[in-house]
Amino acid sequence: MSKLQRILVRARRQVFSEMVGNNPSIFQGEGYDFIELREYMPGDDIRHIDWNITAKMQKPFIKIFREERELNVVIVSILNGSVHFGSKIFKQEMIAEIVALLSFSTLKNGDLLSSYIFTDKIEYHSKPSKKLSQIQKNVQEILEFDAIHKKVDFKYILDTLFARLKRKSLILVVGDFFEVPDLRLLAKKHEVLAVVVRDLLEEKPPQMGFSSLMDPESGAVLEGDFNAASVKSYADKVLEHDLALYEMFRKNQVRFTKIYTHAHAGVELRRLFEGR
Repeated sequence: MSKLQRILVRARRQVFSEMVGNNPSIFQGEGYDFIELREYMPGDDIRHIDWNITAKMQKPFIKIFREERELNVVIVSILNGSVHFGSKIFKQEMIAEIVALLSFSTLKNGDLLSSYIFTDKIEYHSKPSKKLSQIQKNVQEILEFDAIHKKVDFKYILDTLFARLKRKSLILVVGDFFEVPDLRLLAKKHEVLAVVVRDLLEEKPPQMGFSSLMDPESGAVLEGDFNAASVKSYADKVLEHDLALYEMFRKNQVRFTKIYTHAHAGVELRRLFEGR
């Protein structure tokens, strides 16, 4: 079985088998959104009476609902050179798995799915669709993409999405986020969620002594003594960067999660969507 087939089978099984019963889809179910309770008024639909609250209050209360519209789900994969790294699997492969899980969940919920791959330009785009066959194409494009020496331009990405997406959408941005993008305008127009994909070794590298490392994005070679002091200094800078990234997310009301290459992506995604 190929890597693509393994990812698709595993993701589909999780969404359509494990995410049932007490584990619903990571998106809201079809039908209606519950808004509030209010006292029953003549002419109200008695099917909406909340009998538990009615019994407690000794007078009838009904549930008020808002009709839920079909979601337009847009998955954005950021595939610059730094995703070509991983101690267990490459971050690029984890991104493909995350996209597969999100895509199957989208279609299971009856919503429209579209997908983008960005670097400093649009590398791939699929139009909104409800076809399962589109998922394989989207995931295959991610797995087969040559990310080496590709750079990221978040301003271009965000400006492009803002101009292209006319309808209010749920935008899921998946990447390693080693830059802090300005999501302010996009998050005002759409609901934006971020999935940060990392490998433990790039946040807390081991002491390696004198070594040569190549940046898969720029191609630059870094030589130096990776001793305890230099490793700690690097880890502190990554932490400082991430704190600024998380503050930006919170300031712009962008929900987010971090998924490591050794982690169970489905579990982490469920935590992100719980209570949505």
